[in-house]
Order: sequence, then structure tokens, then C-alpha cells
Amino acid sequence: MKHPLPIKKLFSLMALALLLLLGACRTETGSTARYLDYSQKKDRLSGGIRMIPVSTPKGTFNVWTKRVGNNPHMKVLLLHGGPGANHAYFECTDSYFPAAGIEYYYYDQLGSMNSDNPADTSLWNIEHFVEEVEQVRQALGLNKDNFYLLGHSWGGILAMEYALKYQQNLKGLIISNMVSSIPQYMEYAEKVLGPQLPPEVLKEIKALEKAGDYGNPRYLQLIESYYYPEHVLRMPLAQWPEPVVRSFKYMNSQIYVMMQGPSEFGIAGDATLKNWDRSKDLGKLTVPVLTIGGAYDTMDPKHMEWMAGEVQRGRYLFCPRGSHMSMYDDQETYYRGLIRFIKDVDSGAF
Repeated sequence: MKHPLPIKKLFSLMALALLLLLGACRTETGSTARYLDYSQKKDRLSGGIRMIPVSTPKGTFNVWTKRVGNNPHMKVLLLHGGPGANHAYFECTDSYFPAAGIEYYYYDQLGSMNSDNPADTSLWNIEHFVEEVEQVRQALGLNKDNFYLLGHSWGGILAMEYALKYQQNLKGLIISNMVSSIPQYMEYAEKVLGPQLPPEVLKEIKALEKAGDYGNPRYLQLIESYYYPEHVLRMPLAQWPEPVVRSFKYMNSQIYVMMQGPSEFGIAGDATLKNWDRSKDLGKLTVPVLTIGGAYDTMDPKHMEWMAGEVQRGRYLFCPRGSHMSMYDDQETYYRGLIRFIKDVDSGAF
């Protein structure tokens, strides 16, 4: 028969347990306080917002950024898609990164939403945006000891291009819902995504595209009814989250059409990204890389998995319920895998 613990020993154990609990609470509280401490930040007055001057051959313009949190080891710069979209649809990140203690930056690229919008269209090219990101990095004080670059969609192209030129500044690279080849994207749209539509719908869309009638309300109606809810964000349009609706509302269509083209099935016309392909250069990337793909994405998830095997230190995150905006329609999978990657790289476990 077991004898009960002596009263004095029982009280000692209870006191020890209480001390450990209080210590854990103080550690957690201290960590939270440090994460929320803006006292020494230049952007304290504006709540984390900074307008950063960017020098270009056409003059100096200001781009908008907003910092959230404070962590000297994990800082993520978010590159939105489009081209010509904006930071708004990334706002769901607020539900995940603060709890993980990750510092992050919203950023509207030049021509987008809160940033300057020059009239000179010669600025809308990959080379400009790469140098813009580098100037933003310098202004924010990001470096190889803390700088994670996350690019989604067009932002993924920009992130790849930046890394291929400036990877010495990176701690980690995340390529979200973007393939390394536009010709491959166009082939996937033509051979895989198009045939998934009802035949009569695909026929009507193709007829409108052939006629160049992209502004026809019927074209947008067909895309919004049959394509967007299947491959862009897998919810009825009436249920799309407000940050996504706001992001689409403030899209800079001039940049989008010039670089991406008016078609939602690949890239059409003389769009400047039409022949972009960096597949053969992926092996040059030596920094840790996470690629993210969704089962219902507008991009081929198998290609994005292949990309993770082509870089020197890669990992693939598959979102089985996700589409092009997997951060919404497979949110838990997306952010859980993303946070794990950032923390694994930070701890040296990657």
C-alpha cells in the first residue's frame, strides 16, 4: 500500500509547481511585451507606417510600408501579387504571425494603393521592381540575419528575381502560389484548367478572348461565376473576405494589363511577362526556400513541388483545400506550414 506524502513535502511540491507556472507566465508576458514594444522604433508615431523614398531613372517616388511586431531574428516582407494589386489581401496574416512572434511588413509596390502612382509606364518592369525591393530592404534595415521574403503570385516572380540577384541579403525565401515559368503556366491553363469548365462556358470565354472583348460584362460574369470560385478563392464571391474584395477594388489595372495581360487564362497579347522563365536558374538559389501550392490553384501544384527539389535547400507546402489564395481557403495549413518554415530556419533545424 502506498503511503500518502507528508504534508510538508506536499506543500513544497505545490509551491514549486506554482513558481514554475508563474515563471512561465512572466516569460510569456515578457516575450509579448517585447514583441509589442515600439518605443525605439522610428515608425512609432504612425503605428508602424513608413513612406519610403525609392530612386528611379524617372525620379524619386514614395512607397508605403507598415510594420507589425518586433522580432530581431524573424522579419517578413510581404510582396503582393497582380502586378498592380496591393497589401490588403495579406491582412489575414494578423491572425497568425503575432501569436508566433514574427515581425512582418505590409508593402504596396510603386503604383499600388497607398504608394505613389507615376504616369510613366516605362517603370513597370521586373528590373525596376527588383531594385525597388532592395531599396525598401535597406530602408527597413533587413539583412541576412533576419530577412525573410514572401512573394505571392506576381510577388513570387518578384521574389525569385530578387533572390537571384540579392540572395546574400536573405535568411529565407517563400514562393507562394507561383510557378517558375510563364509558358508552363499558360500550358497548364490551356490543357488542365480550361477543360474543367463546362464546355459551353469555355467556348464562350474563348470566343470573347479571340475577339479581344475582355471589357465585355459577359466575360467578367463568366470568369466570376465559373473560374474565380474554383481556382482563385474557393468561396462564393458574396462570401469573399473583405480584405480580398478591397484588394481587387483598388487594383491598378494599367500595370496588370501591361505586364500580365487582360486574360485570366494565361498571359495574352504583348504582356511583358509573357516569356518569363527562370526554371533553369532555380539551382542557383542557396538560401532556404519554401514553395507553396494549392490543389485547385491557377498554377500547377506539381510544378511548385518540383521547384522545391530544384533549389539547393527547398521544402514544399501543399494545401489540399487551397486555390490561388490558399492563405484563405486552406488557411490553417498555409500558415501552420509557413510559420514552421520560418521558425525552422531561425532555429537552424531546416
